[in-house]
Amino acid sequence: MNSPGTALSKQNDVLGRLLVALLLSCNLNKNDFCSSLPAETPAASPSSNLAVFSSLRTLNLDGQLFFDNIGYASKDFGNRYHFLPAAVLHPKTVQDISSMVKHVYQMGTTSALTIAARGHGHSLEGQSQAHNGLVINMESLQEQEMHFHTGELPYVDVSGGELWINILQEGLKHGLAPKSWTDYLHLTVGGTLSNAGISGQAFRHGPQIDNVYQLEVVIGTGDIVTCTSKENADLYYGVLGGLGQFGIITRARISLEPAPRRVKWIRMLYTDFSMFCRDQEHLISSQNSFDYVEGFVIINRTGLLNNWRSSFNPRDPLEASEFHSEGKTLYCLEIAKYFNTEENTIIEQKIDSLLLELNYIQSTLFLSEVSYLEFLDRVHVSEKKLRQMGLWEVPHPWLNLLIPKSKIHDFSQEVFGKILVDTSNGPVLIYPINKSRWNKETSMVTPEENMFYLVSFLSSAVESSTGTDGLEHILKQNNRILQFCNSSRLGVKQYLPSYSTQEEWKAHFGTLWETFSRRKTTYDPLAILAPGQRIFQKAVDFL
Repeated sequence: MNSPGTALSKQNDVLGRLLVALLLSCNLNKNDFCSSLPAETPAASPSSNLAVFSSLRTLNLDGQLFFDNIGYASKDFGNRYHFLPAAVLHPKTVQDISSMVKHVYQMGTTSALTIAARGHGHSLEGQSQAHNGLVINMESLQEQEMHFHTGELPYVDVSGGELWINILQEGLKHGLAPKSWTDYLHLTVGGTLSNAGISGQAFRHGPQIDNVYQLEVVIGTGDIVTCTSKENADLYYGVLGGLGQFGIITRARISLEPAPRRVKWIRMLYTDFSMFCRDQEHLISSQNSFDYVEGFVIINRTGLLNNWRSSFNPRDPLEASEFHSEGKTLYCLEIAKYFNTEENTIIEQKIDSLLLELNYIQSTLFLSEVSYLEFLDRVHVSEKKLRQMGLWEVPHPWLNLLIPKSKIHDFSQEVFGKILVDTSNGPVLIYPINKSRWNKETSMVTPEENMFYLVSFLSSAVESSTGTDGLEHILKQNNRILQFCNSSRLGVKQYLPSYSTQEEWKAHFGTLWETFSRRKTTYDPLAILAPGQRIFQKAVDFL
């Protein structure tokens, strides 16, 4: 039950504040969703909204519903869109989520209220926000602890609001870990499974959405549904990579494997893009190769190898000191081999043998050895440094593209060195992925070819700048890249996609649009869920 000290205890004050907020909401923020809705979208009257939010008090919840101090729910990692919700639910049980969704569903089209599930807030363009709606804070969901099963096919049952870093830390206590990761682990299970979850292990294990045995989902009617590849399979495959459109993931059963203790972490440079791609493709196609393969594009960076010395050791310090990166476009191959301590000698011999197959610049080979936890949580180290410098909570106009293998050279020739003349605004990731490990039944959209490249422009913008490190410049640069992809018909798909019209979404999904649209009608018939994706719009009737 709601405690007397919750934000709902003083109904009159709350309703008064709501009235003011509703009357002013379309004027408070230049990025406000009111300005980006289609012209024909009806606006709910203040009196009808007051009735809606007053009715929320009647719900019997174990968690709490807040109307005050909820500004954090109007922010995300992208830090470009700020859509203030009317309320935030901190659920304690899955039943809390079910009750809230069912309540909104039963209001039918008389209410404009929508619901967004928010994990760790790492969406880029307001996808986890709900303007004047309800945000569900998934991290507060604490119905059950993690349950590890250590049999022949090990797995762990976790909340949809659990962070991957916590799963890793707990799993290591059992000598187990998930098979597939993202580069950053401080994300929720529900968040990454609603997209895909891609990193340098995907060539071997597929994305995270292909390493899940079972889901528990609250669909748009409020019903709680358990689904697997055999039970309620249409919902199961729809939710995986489904951008939150068909249900809220409240629990997941994740496949595990024995966890290694140590990692050999290696970097090297190329000047020849064709050779760089050839080596990457060779590594992900080999049966007994490295366990992780990624890469970076580095343009006109000063003192690159000296910067690496803080975490890596050069194989040949003298040759490395004579290498200069200024004025060059370079390609960094980053690879890793997992092992246990007693295997060290054998692994070093294996790595030396594998390196002989590659065509990198010999003087740029850098190596490091770290724990498995340190390697997987490596981005968090950078996060802590950026937070200390006040450079973490800035706009992040990221652009993530999936490019067919046959078009990656056309893309490279136009973008690297022409549209993108330096990489000072953030890393540019590039690495190939083989779809042989991917399940084609999920909602995730990829290029048609069996092998494609993930190219991620992970820029950070200086808010007050009007120069090349400013938000406006980076967005124009992103648009130039997208325009080139479209005009050249490269067959590119966006990862973590963002579009403003349904026609663009139809083009994104292509032949999968009919299935995607049918699933929306089936599992969220009123289009209540995940409004921040801007795919479907809730229909509202006003008397």
